[in-house]
Amino acid sequence: MAAEVLAQAGHMVQVYEQKPSAARKFLMAGKTGLNISHNEAFEQFVQRYDQPEWLKPMLVQCDARWIQDWMQGLGIESYVGSSGRIFPVEMKAAPLLRAWLNRLKAMGVQFFYRHCWTGWQGQQLEFLHQEQVITVEAKAVILATGGGSWARLGSDAAWIPVLQAQDVDIVPLQPSNVGVQVNWSDFMQPLAGQPLKRIKAWVTPDTNADGGVYQGEAVISHYGLEGGLIYRLGRELRQQLEQLQPAIIYLDLLPDVSQTLLAQKLKPMAKQSLNNIWRKAGLDQAKAALLRETLPKADWQNPQQVAAMAKCLPIQVQGFRPIDEAISTAGGVSLAALDDQLMLRRKTGVFCCGEMLDWDAPTGGYLLTACFATGRQAAQGVMHWLAQQ
Repeated sequence: MAAEVLAQAGHMVQVYEQKPSAARKFLMAGKTGLNISHNEAFEQFVQRYDQPEWLKPMLVQCDARWIQDWMQGLGIESYVGSSGRIFPVEMKAAPLLRAWLNRLKAMGVQFFYRHCWTGWQGQQLEFLHQEQVITVEAKAVILATGGGSWARLGSDAAWIPVLQAQDVDIVPLQPSNVGVQVNWSDFMQPLAGQPLKRIKAWVTPDTNADGGVYQGEAVISHYGLEGGLIYRLGRELRQQLEQLQPAIIYLDLLPDVSQTLLAQKLKPMAKQSLNNIWRKAGLDQAKAALLRETLPKADWQNPQQVAAMAKCLPIQVQGFRPIDEAISTAGGVSLAALDDQLMLRRKTGVFCCGEMLDWDAPTGGYLLTACFATGRQAAQGVMHWLAQQ
């Protein structure tokens, strides 16, 4: 996106990529349909980020409508799903990427693959290419080196010590949009892979507090819980774990049924097994298993106790899965290390954008949108800076 803005303004642009082909993480995102942005109201959209005020001026220039128009300009039609998420009609990343790369090349953008950036030699960029050290001189540099997740696709965080050597402040990377670890009993292991459909989840015990209550789906895994609903709670869970508090996720297993009505449905009936009663009340195998895992067996026959637990079921979280299992990472280049144009204060003429910066967001199109927006901002920053030289 940065290359596009600069090339459109007539600048000569070279892109150096350490992998044999471009945008491998972009293609990976497309495996699930390429959720490229979200159509919700802009003020609500911005609040999905942990740095909303900082990102807002960039996002307003690159909102969902702008992205849809940009895709259309590449010949890619898009649509808004029932959840508000925006996808290409083809539900694939490859056609969009091909069209984009072709347009960039037509603009004169040059791509150099298998070039691993290792730092600087004086004022020149240093790359390792086929076991040869190559230096490149540039008037300005944009770093878009990714976070630390999916190292095999290129986001390996190898840039951190390089920038730290330049006294750039880096906020430690942490896994984001990743599963959480729960100490399940052996009873839960056969349930791995089972979905928890149409549930609500929150972190703050008081649901009237600032913490968000979200509805969606999760999946039971052998190590704990994963899925989009769990990812949305990541920021609050991280804050609790950093404060050395036990982090607890609360689940409402049947958000469309009141506790009173659920208790009535759970009343014992002649010739009906407990499993049957729970199933008819809406507690499928996965939800029933969570209740059996959490509620003492002595209370299983008590409709009031089961209903109360089903509407507010606590699950203690031990931590997150490793970074390399994460969709994205929190942390990165400190915002204080950048000026308003995204240029490093410690390295003039060097700009940063994308997931390597210290911002975080859930899945749902927010990650890609902010990458696009910061890429555009960095390019505009380069042009502003060059004009002053």
